[in-house]
Amino acid sequence: MKQAAWISMVEDEEADDQLKQIFDVARTPHGTLDNVMRIHSLRPASMIGHVTLYKSVLHSDEITLPLWFLEVIAAYVSILNSCEYSLTHHWNNAVRLIDNAQRVEVIHDALRSQSFENTFNEKEIAILHYSKKLTCDVGNLKKVDVIKLKQAGCDDGEILEVNQVTAYFNYSNRVLNGLGVSLDGDKIGYYSS
Repeated sequence: MKQAAWISMVEDEEADDQLKQIFDVARTPHGTLDNVMRIHSLRPASMIGHVTLYKSVLHSDEITLPLWFLEVIAAYVSILNSCEYSLTHHWNNAVRLIDNAQRVEVIHDALRSQSFENTFNEKEIAILHYSKKLTCDVGNLKKVDVIKLKQAGCDDGEILEVNQVTAYFNYSNRVLNGLGVSLDGDKIGYYSS
């Protein structure tokens, strides 16, 4: 059993055939099974649910918002939740997708300071504000919060994308932080290199 969390996780060589098949579904493009998925190994049904949700919000052909920006949202939510695990993985993904060291540094500073005006456009700023409210003040969300997104140029499908990415990372951050999941043994980032 792996010691990369506060509870035990099943290693590949310890898994039965059924669990190995589930592991294969949850592997990254470079063939590894990150601890964010392995943490579910004692209850594989939740791993299936987790990987299905993850792929639907970040790796679906239906997504229309730029993937780099969805990864920025993932990193921002993880900053708000103090989840170093997700922040490390998804900031790495954003850096790779942005592919501009100067732009990356500016975005990183903006996320940390929560000062977006000189870094993002009006639509992106509205999305980041909505993501923060959904993360930190969910009980006070109102219809006007969605109206602000529409006024900034988001269509309903994009609003759903933002909602789902933000909600997913709130879920995932709580799984990771709540079970003490570490990066030990992970290959950082989703994309193969």
